[in-house]
Amino acid sequence: MIRYASVAAMALILVACGGNSGYQKAEDAQDAGREFIRASLDGNYEKAKFYLLKDEDNLHLLKKQQANYQQMTNEDKRSFSDASILPIEIQAVNDSVTNYKYNNSFHPNDTTTIRIVRVNNEWLVDLKSVIKM
Repeated sequence: MIRYASVAAMALILVACGGNSGYQKAEDAQDAGREFIRASLDGNYEKAKFYLLKDEDNLHLLKKQQANYQQMTNEDKRSFSDASILPIEIQAVNDSVTNYKYNNSFHPNDTTTIRIVRVNNEWLVDLKSVIKM
């Protein structure tokens, strides 16, 4: 009987702790952008997905980005992981959309702008904006 209670308690703990993957929700648009970019540079696509607006197009774009990352040499992966995020401009479009323009110290000439949107009081990255821009 004690054994079954222990198993039930462990299952309850796992369910309670497994809900958010240990990642903290972004406090604001800049936080969401920084967390997503850092995770992408580090090749941590599980974490990047946490900060992503999850729709079919964005999930497809993230998978494509992950596939490109996996094709890189180990040296390039290490260089991206060591790179600093260099914000160029963080501009609020309105109270629920912010554009985050940046590059990184490994490829300082490659400028990218991502759109961060607030949906249900949560700040998330919308990768579809990269294609439109």
